[in-house]
Amino acid sequence: MGICAVLLICLSQVELGRVWAQEHEVGRTLLQGEEDPGHRTKRDQPTEGGVDISPLPDNMTRIVVDSQKYYTWQSYGPSDKRTEVLWVDLDGLHKSQVRIHGILSNTHRQAARVALSFDFPFYGHYLRQIIIATGGFIFMGEITHRMLTATQYIAPLMANFDPSFSKNSTVRYSDNGNLFVVQWDHVRLKDREDEGSFVFQAALHKNGTIAFNYREIPVPVVKINSTEHPVKVGLSDAFMAYLPSAQMSDAKRRTIYEYHRVEIDTTKIVSRSAFEFTPLPTCLQHTSCDLCLTSNVTSGCGWCNTLQRCSDGIDRHRQEWLDYNCPEEAKSTCEDFNPDLSETSTTPINHSTASPTPSAAEFKDQHVKSGLQTDSPDLMGITENTAIIAGVVGALALLVALTLLAVYYINTHPTAAPPFYLMQQRRSNNYWPSMKFRNQECHSSYTEVELGHEKEVFIEAEQCC
Repeated sequence: MGICAVLLICLSQVELGRVWAQEHEVGRTLLQGEEDPGHRTKRDQPTEGGVDISPLPDNMTRIVVDSQKYYTWQSYGPSDKRTEVLWVDLDGLHKSQVRIHGILSNTHRQAARVALSFDFPFYGHYLRQIIIATGGFIFMGEITHRMLTATQYIAPLMANFDPSFSKNSTVRYSDNGNLFVVQWDHVRLKDREDEGSFVFQAALHKNGTIAFNYREIPVPVVKINSTEHPVKVGLSDAFMAYLPSAQMSDAKRRTIYEYHRVEIDTTKIVSRSAFEFTPLPTCLQHTSCDLCLTSNVTSGCGWCNTLQRCSDGIDRHRQEWLDYNCPEEAKSTCEDFNPDLSETSTTPINHSTASPTPSAAEFKDQHVKSGLQTDSPDLMGITENTAIIAGVVGALALLVALTLLAVYYINTHPTAAPPFYLMQQRRSNNYWPSMKFRNQECHSSYTEVELGHEKEVFIEAEQCC
């Protein structure tokens, strides 16, 4: 394996953080089984070659100041015309185009999965499902857990909102195929309901642009209490990796690394203000070695020929990048992966040198050989075609037999769960088990609710000890 893979497996977390920091500016780490006690935030002290992300005494790591590597953004005040352009008036749309989420509009600390009608690019990764939370944010991770507030989010205003307080408080959304908008409408802060209602929205454009729009902000965001719930505004993404467990020498622990975060100046959030985020090109968008290594719009990219992927090694595919020895492959050039091409392009053809003319005997001998070689392929072609046809017929027969067997099984077992549902359950329960967190901070736990499920099938969050 490459040097990065060896570091992942063999070095301590402190050494790992120091080495990765010298190569990339990687952000905050959340360990499986550990949370952010009290949501304390500690800033990095600059170190030579990067930022140290070694764990702090409270099992948290330092946070990297945003590098504007993935997004650029602009803020707009109440007097800016762009503010009105960015606002999406859901009241002006037809009722069939706007959906009020009944569950989220009547609960506290709940989250529901919603499918988009288009692939949305987030940090270079194309996502088709998101999770909307009552707390004023969208969870963008693929693996759900109770600490949705930690990382991998789009947060126009993450706070302890309780839509169940009033019938006027709703969470509604709209999707027209090019734009997805979710709006937290007249929501109030838990136990601070008398301070007024908030109205704000997040708009996700098909091209990756994100807009935060604020219509009613009754109190300054800096005065919102973060004791019971984190208060965040911005974007965040992370990757997962497996590290050796300190408790068991032969076990590995899944670790979440928040490699980038966009933090917004909350003093600029007032009524009728807005933020617009524009995505920047990433290495992941390149689909060939040449584009990966020669593009002028990205930097630091390497090509992994085994995975046929362009990356700088810091994205959601980090673990796979290490498992397939991509850090070593990324040091190569495109010619290294195509030696034949390289030889052809570097060896000039001398057209001025005349090739020797074959003698009559040589020409006759070549003609006889070519005649002998053209007879057998016809017979071979017939045999090969027959084999292909027989294979296709056999495959079709097997497919028909499996279909009939499936129909028979469903008809004779009407109470059995559909196979697709079983696969979904296997994927969610076995292949990607939910992460367990200690109850040091139960107040920030969220319960995910599948879209369309009724309240009686909710799995409530675990109670604090």
